[in-house]
Amino acid sequence: MKNSIEVNLPYAWLAIIVIAVFYAIYFAKMISQKRHGIQIHQIGRVKEKSVHRVETLMSIATLAAPVIQILSIIFGWNHMPANARFTGFCIGMLGDLIFLTSVLCMKDSWRAGIPDKDRTKLVTEGIYRYSRNPAFLGFDFMYIGLLLMYFNLSMLAVSVFAIIMLHLQILQEERYLTENYGESYKAYRKHVFRYLGRR
Repeated sequence: MKNSIEVNLPYAWLAIIVIAVFYAIYFAKMISQKRHGIQIHQIGRVKEKSVHRVETLMSIATLAAPVIQILSIIFGWNHMPANARFTGFCIGMLGDLIFLTSVLCMKDSWRAGIPDKDRTKLVTEGIYRYSRNPAFLGFDFMYIGLLLMYFNLSMLAVSVFAIIMLHLQILQEERYLTENYGESYKAYRKHVFRYLGRR
């Protein structure tokens, strides 16, 4: 089995591809929105303490994650066999694809964080017919994929922390959406699962 394709793959480059594609999507969308006069970075604008705290911790988690990911790649910190690493690459790329699909479906309604005054259209079409939070699902798959590619305690800690903080952000956003979209969001929530699936 030592000569299998999975053993000889350039995992450092594959991991860099997963990270680069993900953040290229993020920044391309941000630049595109900015050109249309839309401020997508809304993190920390809501004055409510609990929302502000969660968004601050989420920001720390999502900034720390790529630092640890890149350090893990540079130093080759990994304790996984080749087949798990290849699975991780596939999961990471799936995360990139889900994230790309979600930001394309959101069009001009996509924001990072809960807007204080900027009211957007409720998006329920495309990938949002199967997940209420596909962008966060994309983040989670990307974190899990890279964790499998470069498994070590630092990656485990930062990935779990980031996934938990993203989940808490989802809960905050759901409360905001319920308050702002009322019955239309409640009806949508009844039919589409938080992460993946329909009732």
